Amino acid sequence: MNDLKFDRRVLVKTMAAAVAALTLSSAGPAAAETVEKIHFLIPGGAGGGWDGTARGTGEALTKSGLLGQASYENMSGGGGGKAIGWLIANGDRNHGTLMVNSTPIITRSITKVFPYSYRDLTPIAATIGDYGVLVVAADSPYKNFGDVLAAFKKNPRSIKVAGGSVKGDLDHLVAASVFQAAGEDPTKVAYIPYDAGGKALAGLLSGETQVLSTGLGEALEQAKAGQIRILGVTAPERVAGTDDVPTFKEQGYDVNFVNWRGFFGPPGLPADQRKSYQEMLEAMYKQPAWEEVRARNGWANIFKPGPEFISFLQEQEKSVRALRASLGFSD
Repeated sequence: MNDLKFDRRVLVKTMAAAVAALTLSSAGPAAAETVEKIHFLIPGGAGGGWDGTARGTGEALTKSGLLGQASYENMSGGGGGKAIGWLIANGDRNHGTLMVNSTPIITRSITKVFPYSYRDLTPIAATIGDYGVLVVAADSPYKNFGDVLAAFKKNPRSIKVAGGSVKGDLDHLVAASVFQAAGEDPTKVAYIPYDAGGKALAGLLSGETQVLSTGLGEALEQAKAGQIRILGVTAPERVAGTDDVPTFKEQGYDVNFVNWRGFFGPPGLPADQRKSYQEMLEAMYKQPAWEEVRARNGWANIFKPGPEFISFLQEQEKSVRALRASLGFSD
């Protein structure tokens, strides 16, 4: 396993920059004509954050009349690389396809999980932010993060943390940053990677791990069903619609982190079609159907279209490299 070395100043700076960058554009929504059909390509399995984002967006767009018809395809494999490679190879025949993605398109490109990057696609827009959470099973003896921290102090190996991404990737970074904010050595966090969030949740519920690092949107449904208990969220303040979920900050642990999600088209997508998709997504924020989906998932509204999205991706790429370097990972 790689030797992790945290620099708290770099971590706080990069996390804060990411949060500050993800704000909803103040511009009003553009007038959008109905888009006839979109095929949503999902690089992971059912039940994960990408799946929920694509299906929730399609639901809001069709209910509001901004989109005539939505279809969905889950294409797991290669940490998301299979779907990206397929869209690049078949782009000319799939101008009606939008692929959902998020921060891992940056981290997994940097770490060579796949040989592609966002530069090989057509960035359409970032659309939402999903804060990180740490959760335990509903019957866990750990009632709050303070209980987890006390057990960690006694024996760090007694607290295994599950996540749906590889070591050094998103879920690992979120968990490590929380323990670091609590004054602990994040290199001692026993992180157990699973292939996607659904399997990580199964690992938690089976007792293989004691804690799960995931997104707030992915955790809410299981929390409402009584399967898990959310210990804290990496938001600067309680998220609208999830007022019963405490922030880590209010518990005394100064950590902020938000994972963006958005959409990409195939390479070579015509400019007029790209503009049509961006106008459709921008208009979506004013629709009651979207607010219903957003509140249900605990998402934060953001909108970064086209060039603004590309600039953000470039800055995040620099921040992730700096963050990983502070953790001792070599890229």
